[in-house]
Amino acid sequence: MRHEPPPSLGADLRALRRARGLTLQGLADGLGRSVGWVSQVERDLSQPALSDLRAMADLLGVPLSVLFGSARAPVAEEGHIVRAHARRSLGSRAAGLVEELLSPDLTDDFEVVHSTFAPGARFDHPQGRPTQELGIMISGHLDLTIGARAFSVGPGDSFRIRATPFGWHNPHDTPAAAIWVIAPPVY
Repeated sequence: MRHEPPPSLGADLRALRRARGLTLQGLADGLGRSVGWVSQVERDLSQPALSDLRAMADLLGVPLSVLFGSARAPVAEEGHIVRAHARRSLGSRAAGLVEELLSPDLTDDFEVVHSTFAPGARFDHPQGRPTQELGIMISGHLDLTIGARAFSVGPGDSFRIRATPFGWHNPHDTPAAAIWVIAPPVY
């Protein structure tokens, strides 16, 4: 199956670059490319090679899959509707976690992500991100560590994380699912 960059690739790259405080010059320097080339990619006037996309993903700290699209939305729905079958996979770096972008793209001040945690999946290396995050459990149960505090959450429970290291674990025999709102976008 051949993957194509999404029609919003340029806008998504611009949003990711800005969320990381990078200038056009900073991104260009990190890629070994010219500012003009980066600007053309961000305006969808130039299509980057796969090697360029890999370098961009590494520099921006996102999985490569974020830079690839899913099924294209009908023109009347682009930027507004994300059909269940057309969600963009975020290619989680944690084993047992599947993440899908519910937002049409990364150009808002926030992103919405659907996360499914497999039975036994865990992320024990607390990570802090310069974000504010709100999650709501849709199904299953999850153990969260936020800072030095431990919590167990289940269906209908919500939680907030503000630039604090956090970890998670699904010690149960059933998957857990949550919806996350993250600001600014991190993927």
